[in-house]
Amino acid sequence: MKCKTLISASLLFFSMQIFGQVYTDKIVGEKNQTLKDSLKTEKYPYALPIWGEKVAQKGYKLPYSAGLSVNWFWQESDIVINNLQIGFNHGPQYNLDEIVRFDKSSVEATALTIRPDIWLLPFLNIYGIFGKANTATKINAGIWIPDADNNWSEITTFSTRANFNATTFGLGMTPTIGIGGGWLALDMNMAWTDISSLDKPAFSYVFGPRLGKTFKFNKPDTNIAVWVGGFRVHIAGDTNGDLPLSDFINLEGAQEKVDNGLAKVAENQTKVDNWWDGLTPAEQKNPANIAKHNTANRALESAGNILNTLDGALSTAENSSVQYSLQKRPKDMWNFIIGSQYQFNKHFMFRAECGFLGSRTQVLGSFQYRFGL
Repeated sequence: MKCKTLISASLLFFSMQIFGQVYTDKIVGEKNQTLKDSLKTEKYPYALPIWGEKVAQKGYKLPYSAGLSVNWFWQESDIVINNLQIGFNHGPQYNLDEIVRFDKSSVEATALTIRPDIWLLPFLNIYGIFGKANTATKINAGIWIPDADNNWSEITTFSTRANFNATTFGLGMTPTIGIGGGWLALDMNMAWTDISSLDKPAFSYVFGPRLGKTFKFNKPDTNIAVWVGGFRVHIAGDTNGDLPLSDFINLEGAQEKVDNGLAKVAENQTKVDNWWDGLTPAEQKNPANIAKHNTANRALESAGNILNTLDGALSTAENSSVQYSLQKRPKDMWNFIIGSQYQFNKHFMFRAECGFLGSRTQVLGSFQYRFGL
């Protein structure tokens, strides 16, 4: 199976944080007294940020108020999928949570984005995100059914890798505070990712606190910053879509898989019925036996329904379609971040960052140009 229904959902785990490490810094220390005194008397030449001149005259050194960065981003994240419902040719949808089991499923994404930003206030940066992404999703799953002894067995499996392209738009803001080269930034953004196989753009929210320190070089305005922090991603849980049947499964060999699956379902249903009929009336009233009987019948009915419906759709495969809905989430909400930025001068900066721990790994590289506005 290609199973693009699940793949398109897992694409939503393409989410990024493209925080630009510049900040308004409180100048402290006797060796910086000359710089601090000059800021108190120097006229601030730009319209942004609001209250920029007042803050500068109080001894704060401000970055240029506008910037544009180009970012390359790579991420791989494990995903969890549940509440999966599938139907064919706009008929009823069947909940497959009980009979579909996922092994390790993950999404890998590579993106190139542009990030324009401004300092609206001396301690608040706001920005936009515009980007293109390429993704590859790996899904491993199987359909499981029980027998009379409540032993579950796998009647078919599917493993797939598929590629998608997406367009992303987002908005973000970063409150910051800096004192003597030490700083704290709380980056957050919302993004919408447009994917052709989804009914509407996918929504994600990213939050990332960072704590860092900037070290100056002898050359004015040249420095290097290092930081540690976290990365938390939240994904809108519900996904719905509609696909051609040929995009959902590999039609070659599909009929044989369906026939074998139906035969196995019928065989296990017979075993369950024989077991139940062989119980005494007292044993049939036993809550444990009732629960086992109901669970087996429900799972076998669900497997039979989906396989029979798919069997009918295969007879008109070229004109058949698949409707689906599901919920998804990242396996881990948080991972750890370390990063560094080299500032050549107040105009040009180069940044690198990586995230790890948990079930998500990511790498970011960025070039930034800043100017007064």
